Amino acid sequence: MFSVSIPKEEKLRGRPGYEHLNDPLHILIEADLPASIVDMRLRQAQEIIEELLKPVDESQDYIKRQQLRELAMLNSNFREESPGPSGSVSPFNTSGMKRAKTGR
Repeated sequence: MFSVSIPKEEKLRGRPGYEHLNDPLHILIEADLPASIVDMRLRQAQEIIEELLKPVDESQDYIKRQQLRELAMLNSNFREESPGPSGSVSPFNTSGMKRAKTGR
């Protein structure tokens, strides 16, 4: 079992609108594949999820920066601040995503 305590969540726990914070973290995964493939993919998914749940210093959190960058692109307020590695770490990225217009 893997557990992470987040101070902000602790402050919000018990307040109206934050009832979900009283539930344990969980993930539901469904598959319609042979058991051997499902078992292998579940082990891979578990490794990825456990790695993502490990606390990381914000200055080193590449995945969070990429997610915020993608969110800004979706919200049409993306601005390139510095050159860096390109590409997305999101499994939901599509090749059809276009860069937001910035009015330059």
